[in-house]
Amino acid sequence: MTTNIAFVGFGGVGQALAEILLERRESLLDDYGLDAKVVAVADMMKGSIYDPDGLDIEQLLQAVRQKGTVEAYSGGAGVITGLSSIETIIQTNADVIVEVTFTDVKTGEPAITHCRTAFEHHKSVVTTNKGPVALAYQELSELAEQKGEFFGFEGTVMSGTPALRMPVETLAGNEIKSIRGILNGTTNYILTEMEKGQSYEEALSKAQKLGYAEADPTSDVEGYDARYKAAILSNYIMGVPIAHTEVECEGITNMSQEQVQSALKEGKRWRLIADITKVNGGVKASVKPECIEASDPLASVSGPTNAILYQCDLAGPILLTGAGAGLKETGFSLLIDLIHYQKTNQLAKIN
Repeated sequence: MTTNIAFVGFGGVGQALAEILLERRESLLDDYGLDAKVVAVADMMKGSIYDPDGLDIEQLLQAVRQKGTVEAYSGGAGVITGLSSIETIIQTNADVIVEVTFTDVKTGEPAITHCRTAFEHHKSVVTTNKGPVALAYQELSELAEQKGEFFGFEGTVMSGTPALRMPVETLAGNEIKSIRGILNGTTNYILTEMEKGQSYEEALSKAQKLGYAEADPTSDVEGYDARYKAAILSNYIMGVPIAHTEVECEGITNMSQEQVQSALKEGKRWRLIADITKVNGGVKASVKPECIEASDPLASVSGPTNAILYQCDLAGPILLTGAGAGLKETGFSLLIDLIHYQKTNQLAKIN
């Protein structure tokens, strides 16, 4: 059975997923039964296009990259342009909405509204946006379950590194008592460069030139990005709902080269650590710089790499490391969710 997909947002991540669907079409169908058809795209800057019979992904990518708009796509008589994101969600024949818009993480919008609208109109959602999961997980997950729809958000914590589904599925049966991690590659890169002798300002400038840091790096360096991820981990992995505002948060902007170098001389390293620990039926969560021993598994994690340590009661400590960003990697996280959407549908048919 074909799965019709509508992209809401079609920047680098959305295009990366489209490329993967194009390149892996045969293997996805043969190995997972995923016959993905892109029927619509709606992007605030790149326009919108809808063809209920399906869009040619190669032509779609060519249009947006050469002309800057999906509306330059050369389609047949059935092609419709000009739909808004909400109209695309409601009016198209998409089964799954791939929500990858630029979203204000402080409000979670417009992604929260997109997710809510999709579920209300009996459509599933896969997203890499942190806002809906960090700010509205309970509401959206309950609505998705009520409507019998799939809600996938693997890429919200560590991009294509499966920080969410891995512990839920492969560590099933364990009680995860705590989670500690390096959840922001930008700050980890900066701290690693400071270990090499650069000042904070020099390391940040280099991170920006390499694309690891935004022109406005506030969300990363003040710890806000990791704070939202800590809330997601508490909500989804620990099963304890907390607001991101309940996560104690301190960034690295006050870190000095002297502090970093002094720690190295003592055989220690500074890292921005997210910590979520079960306490008396609830959780205590924080994001802050910590000076950790060289023997700590997180101490050896350098550069823009992310890592997460699950403390399990049966399996003991389990360390997962991998890329926490990147267009292809994040596109892959959406593919993970689409494959699980397909598996969920197949199981539903069997039952």
